[in-house]
Amino acid sequence: MTTFGEFLKKEREKKSLNQSDFGHELDIIMTDISKIENGHKKFPFGKLEKLAALIDEDIESVKDKFVADILVSEANKYECSVNVFSIAEGIAKYMRSKNEKQANINFK
Repeated sequence: MTTFGEFLKKEREKKSLNQSDFGHELDIIMTDISKIENGHKKFPFGKLEKLAALIDEDIESVKDKFVADILVSEANKYECSVNVFSIAEGIAKYMRSKNEKQANINFK
């Protein structure tokens, strides 16, 4: 597993692009690409679809990597144990189930 910045760098290198050219494709300046790759800045959420298209990867997969990186970063910031991810998974399943049940309510 890698951070989102490391993932971005690996994908950029697969395309044989320097940071400037890669950033140009995404409308992100080269210095920001460098900061993102080095973990000093977050990738802009609004550019995820453009990134997915550029690297020819499913948007859901890219979004999952992006959000997972944020979750890990927050867990580390608050010095949580790895158990936080199991708890979060349980909460996510509960919320989805709750939302599905509410969507199926038939008001007559």
